[in-house]
Amino acid sequence: MVAVILAVAAVLVVARAREERPADAVPEPSGVARPPSAYDQARAQLGRLPVKGWDRHSDYARYHFGEAWSDDVNVEFGHNGCNTRDDILRRDLAALTVRPGTCYAATGVLHDPYTGVEVAFTRGPDTSGAVQIDHLVSLSDAWYKGARTWDPQRRRDFANDPRNLLAVGAQPNFDKAFRDAAGWLPPNAAFRCEFVARQIEVKAVYGLWVSAKEKDAMAAVLDGC
Repeated sequence: MVAVILAVAAVLVVARAREERPADAVPEPSGVARPPSAYDQARAQLGRLPVKGWDRHSDYARYHFGEAWSDDVNVEFGHNGCNTRDDILRRDLAALTVRPGTCYAATGVLHDPYTGVEVAFTRGPDTSGAVQIDHLVSLSDAWYKGARTWDPQRRRDFANDPRNLLAVGAQPNFDKAFRDAAGWLPPNAAFRCEFVARQIEVKAVYGLWVSAKEKDAMAAVLDGC
């Protein structure tokens, strides 16, 4: 009986600690694995996405999505006093240390999902760039597939939504650039199912469309999941 009482008390303490977690606390890790049945959901979502060509107006600019890494957003981690880049670093880095009294990730290790390679992170003007934050659905891809018609707040939310953000190595982030799944997939084949499923989820949530080639590329990946 005493053991049961102690166990219940422990659960209550943990629950209370989560409720009282400060705004600048380290976010929970995002994780990369999902059960196989979740890819059935991705297939269903893909089947419902509108299929259109690229919007042909060549007027994309980064400023359309607001100030980079703004905290003034209505998505997870928004208005917590930390910029979005630091939120994602603290979520995705392993062996993390945080500068006391700040939101800043000081050091850590990235298990880069795009390459499968470990990347050491040390905060500093000459070292921070080794780990970058990628938009799984790039801002330009979003712009030309529906985001042009959004209001500024919705575009700012999209640019800072953790569902669409991932800490990755500098080189794969550069290689991916603005490309969709028809033009680029992670070199780490083990992450491709997750990569495509996340892109589909983001496009479904925000009402973006896919091109015919993009849909075919996504379907081909999901066929092997």
